[in-house]
Amino acid sequence: MYARSTTFQGRPANIDAGITFINTEAGPMLDQIEGCRGLSLLVDRETGQCIATSSWEDETAMRDSDERLRPLRDRGRDILGGPMQVDEWEIEVMHRTHHGECCRVSWVQGDLDAMTETFRVGIMPELERTPGFCSASLLLNRSSGLGCATTAWETRAAMEASRASTDEMRKRAASDAGGTIVDVHEFDLAYAHLHVPEMA
Repeated sequence: MYARSTTFQGRPANIDAGITFINTEAGPMLDQIEGCRGLSLLVDRETGQCIATSSWEDETAMRDSDERLRPLRDRGRDILGGPMQVDEWEIEVMHRTHHGECCRVSWVQGDLDAMTETFRVGIMPELERTPGFCSASLLLNRSSGLGCATTAWETRAAMEASRASTDEMRKRAASDAGGTIVDVHEFDLAYAHLHVPEMA
C-alpha cells in the first residue's frame, strides 16, 4: 500500500472552504479512481496548515493518478490560499480500532527498518494501552530516510493527556533509528474515508 500526502500552508480563514472542497469535490473524485483506497484531511485551524492524504493499492496506481489529480491539488491550493508540498510514501504500519477527532503527526529521520521494528514491537503495545487511543500508522519515504507516524485520538483532551508518554515513545524511536525528530504537529481530523487494511 502507498500514500500521497499534500501539505498546504493555507490561511486559517480558508479552512472551512477547504473542508467543503474535500467533501464535495476531491473525495468523490478520488472514489472514482481505480486503485484509490480513500482520503483523509487533517487541519490546524490556528496556523492554516492542512494535510490531505490519499491511499493507493500499489505504487503503479498512485503514479498513474498523478497527472489526473494535479489540477485538483492546484484547486485545493487556491482555495486554502497558500503553497503546497507533495510527498509519496509506503504504508508500513496501519492499525485502527476506530476514527477519532484529532491526530498527532511526527516526522522522524533515520534508519527506517529500525524505526519500523521499534514502532511495531515497542510503541504499538504502549499506544493501545493509552486512554483515548484510536489508531496509528507509519509511512516511509525510503529515498529521504523519513518516517511519518500518525496517531488518532478520541478527543483533543485525550491527545493532550498523552503528550508526555508519546514524547518518550517518539524519542525512543528516534534513538533506535539513529536519527532525529524533524517535527511534531497536532491537527483536527476533518475528513476520514480511508480503507487501508490492517498492516500491523
